[in-house]
Amino acid sequence: MVRLKDIAEYVGVSISTVSRVIQNDQTRNVNQETKNKIWQAVKELGYTPNQHARNLVHNKQQKSNTRTMKIGWVANPKQAEINPYFSDIYTGIRDTLTNQDYTLISITKDELENESLLLKTIHDLGIEGLLLIDRIDDSLIDYIRKTIPVVGLDFFYTDKNIAIVDYDRKEAIKTVVKHLISQGHREIGFIGGGANETYKDLHDESRFKGFQAAMDEAGLTVKQEWIINTKWKMENSYEGMNQLIKSNPESLPTAMVCASDMMAIAAMRAAIENELRIPEDIAFFGVDNIEMGKYSSPPLSTVDIPKYEMGKMAAKTIMEMVEEKVTLPIKMILPFKLVIRESSAIKRT
Repeated sequence: MVRLKDIAEYVGVSISTVSRVIQNDQTRNVNQETKNKIWQAVKELGYTPNQHARNLVHNKQQKSNTRTMKIGWVANPKQAEINPYFSDIYTGIRDTLTNQDYTLISITKDELENESLLLKTIHDLGIEGLLLIDRIDDSLIDYIRKTIPVVGLDFFYTDKNIAIVDYDRKEAIKTVVKHLISQGHREIGFIGGGANETYKDLHDESRFKGFQAAMDEAGLTVKQEWIINTKWKMENSYEGMNQLIKSNPESLPTAMVCASDMMAIAAMRAAIENELRIPEDIAFFGVDNIEMGKYSSPPLSTVDIPKYEMGKMAAKTIMEMVEEKVTLPIKMILPFKLVIRESSAIKRT
């Protein structure tokens, strides 16, 4: 069992200094460099600060019968509330946990990445498991997993060695492209966003990889001027599509594959404002099957992602891990299906 003395010797400071940093004691100042070294030692040595956490890590077979029934949820609060994709996932999580008498606790990324708040957030609140949507650092995930189980959702966690609930983004877009090709389309563009934290690198994102793969398999050229990286902002999708149309109105794609419905709806507005007919002049296909896609003009073809079910299965998985019914990091990939509506429902000859 790692003690405060071990951390103090590892860093080369007094036990009282280590204690002040871990307890976030503001009565005496500790310089930031020393704080950083202490928190790094906490992570590297696997120190856990209270008996509840030590029991979870070192003595699971004699785990206390006292339960908090609290599950943490790490997501951007604004995104979870206003983005239909994430709000449906959240509803699935909330409903499933509530039905089993669990309480869902919202935790922000900043609360986990601030060392002085990390231990208080996880341990003092009595969180028994953690659901991740917002991206947090790999080393932080590894540290948290020493104490409580973790389940990841969405594209930040698809390739991580933790329990995952997701869908196959690459295969979804490949299916869309193949469908459009079967409709007679050969000149196809793409609207999406990057996969890293700044969303700049489009080529690392699974949906764009699926687009490229499907185009390559069909022997079709991917024209860079028909690729729009929106960084997942609707206004960028609108402006990007507007610029694409105005820059070369005589040479436009006949279809645009969009990595989300929200990107597609914004781009369709730009097309309509430039007096293009959808789908006669240009077809649009989205991903997510959010409610507003049914009421766009024209109604949007899309990939139906089981968002509520993703949340439901993530909640079930974290409960089973907390209750030690499951010990291995499960990878659960849920199915998708195409929903054909007017925005693409025409064959080209």
